[in-house]
Amino acid sequence: MTSYYFEHQKIFLAVDCIIFGFDDNKLKILIGRRKMNPGYGEWSLYGGFVRNNESVDEAADRTLFELTGMRNVYMRQVGAFGSVDRDPGERVVSIAYYALINVSNYDDKLRQEHEVEWVDIEQMPKMFSDHNDMVLKARRLMKQKIKTQPISFQLLPQLFTLTQLQRLYEAVNGEEVDKRNFRKRIKEMDFIEKTELIDKASSKRGAALYRFNKNAYKEDPNFKL
Repeated sequence: MTSYYFEHQKIFLAVDCIIFGFDDNKLKILIGRRKMNPGYGEWSLYGGFVRNNESVDEAADRTLFELTGMRNVYMRQVGAFGSVDRDPGERVVSIAYYALINVSNYDDKLRQEHEVEWVDIEQMPKMFSDHNDMVLKARRLMKQKIKTQPISFQLLPQLFTLTQLQRLYEAVNGEEVDKRNFRKRIKEMDFIEKTELIDKASSKRGAALYRFNKNAYKEDPNFKL
């Protein structure tokens, strides 16, 4: 590293990861209690400082892997949060990212090791600094994205029912959708394939299981829900 810019104030750069999951028909976020000051014991997102030898994207990937043990996870940048007084410890600018994971793929032993919990986004507690604002902005971005890109399948198991898919859309958007219109629109999408398998856990009659066909989606660039 050179000694340029020595006359300027140094600012800390951090990343914070908003990890979304879908469980029990609820959109959830993964949070824990801070183990450092300032804010020791407060609810918080999982994050860390960017190292000298990594980009912000690499720092976010590392942070996500440390917490979940997962690679190649769907993750997108939410934006920069840099209010002067956002961190009472030092002048810290944080780049927030949101990630979508299937809750069933996350090793619960790892969750317990990091002492984090899945919390219903509708019952989100007050968190450290501007972390609540980060989550709200991430959710707004998800609402926009889910209408034009099939990101919902990142949160679902490989095989799912139409009811599960509908409940997920409702959880992300925070409002109910018309069941008949929703299913009519879904069945028009070639990349959502009905299988011959039946989910008998949801009802006595059982419900048909569907899957996402990535190749078919690539052939449908005009997808909009």
